[in-house]
Amino acid sequence: MEHSLGSLRDRRLDAVRAWTAFVTEGDDAVRVRPEVLSSWRRSAQGAALDATGAPLADEHDTAAFWQDSPLQSAVSTVEQELRRSAEDGDLVLAVTDTKTRILWTYGGRVMRRKAESVNFVPGGRWDDASVGTNALDLAGRLDAPATVFSAEHYSPMVHNWVCWAAPVHDPVTGERLGVIDLSTTWDRAHPIGLATARLMARMIESALPDTRQHPRHGIAGSDQGLALTLLGAAEARLDGQRLLLNRRQTEILALLGLHPDGLSLERLHALLYGDAAVSASTLKAEVSHLRSTLGGAISSRPYRLMLPVTIDVDEVLERIRQGQVLAAVAAYGGDLMPGTDSPALSELAEVVAVAVREALLADPDPDAVLGYSEIAPYDAEVLETCLRRIGGDTHRAVPLLRGRLAAAKR
Repeated sequence: MEHSLGSLRDRRLDAVRAWTAFVTEGDDAVRVRPEVLSSWRRSAQGAALDATGAPLADEHDTAAFWQDSPLQSAVSTVEQELRRSAEDGDLVLAVTDTKTRILWTYGGRVMRRKAESVNFVPGGRWDDASVGTNALDLAGRLDAPATVFSAEHYSPMVHNWVCWAAPVHDPVTGERLGVIDLSTTWDRAHPIGLATARLMARMIESALPDTRQHPRHGIAGSDQGLALTLLGAAEARLDGQRLLLNRRQTEILALLGLHPDGLSLERLHALLYGDAAVSASTLKAEVSHLRSTLGGAISSRPYRLMLPVTIDVDEVLERIRQGQVLAAVAAYGGDLMPGTDSPALSELAEVVAVAVREALLADPDPDAVLGYSEIAPYDAEVLETCLRRIGGDTHRAVPLLRGRLAAAKR
């Protein structure tokens, strides 16, 4: 045990030294795991080093979201086992939503007090923009189990903690619903911690109700409703079946899908045609055709889609907002409706393209950059930024990145 505690002390000292060099000296080449360093960089943009507790979301909104949700149902089913684990290991457990807002906690006697002192409680916002690097945020951001030990946390208020977290997914849809986190003091760190977090996540997943039947949080299956692909090759699918539409009809669906509250005839005309001399009757005819194609699911005054809609643009922008660069690139099929003359869609196309590129320049994940280079093969700056960030020749992606860069400069 002494040897184990000594090893933990050495590990903690290394973490403190790296953190100090990063925070006080601006050393961007400190020896910490890449995901921790990326999070430190994000945290340095907003998370206050002198924070004494996480910001709290509205108590009533948090309680309303948790009440009768699939996660609440599952946690209630396995709660006795979760509580027993917390008490036996003097842990504090937390379940969050997809925004890293804590929905439920339970703690052993000592850790419960420590948790309350830093707002590690329902409503606490533990995204790294709010409190800096932590396992809850990393597990959600990476969609994979994560550990953050001692001063790997960006905020000193939790430098005495070790946290293990694992994402919780809906077994039916595969969607991430949140994470479960286990936390204790750094000197009680144990290799089994991460495996325990994974086990608890699987336990919760096995107890989840079938969300296809859930009245409030159900998620339409991939073949239900209207699915709009606007990035790359544009298409529209209704209940899984591709719709045979001309370009202008697809643009109208895109604009209605991007404005779920609806658009007046005049506003839709302006977004679609700009100053072009196209009559309102032409637009009405296009909408009438679409209404027939969708089985009447377009209302009038205003024009509004009356069925579930998913749009690939929303997925890309949401992933970027969450800092999930690799996932954003995976969902990015290319430019939004290339060649469109709709002023609104042209503007959105530029927003998405710039957002993806700037996200890669800020966080040039090698796999994400490789994926992006297949879509934008001549963007040498992104490739160069990634190679500089990697440094050296040891990363598996370096040869391919160099090859893509040489091709981009030809």
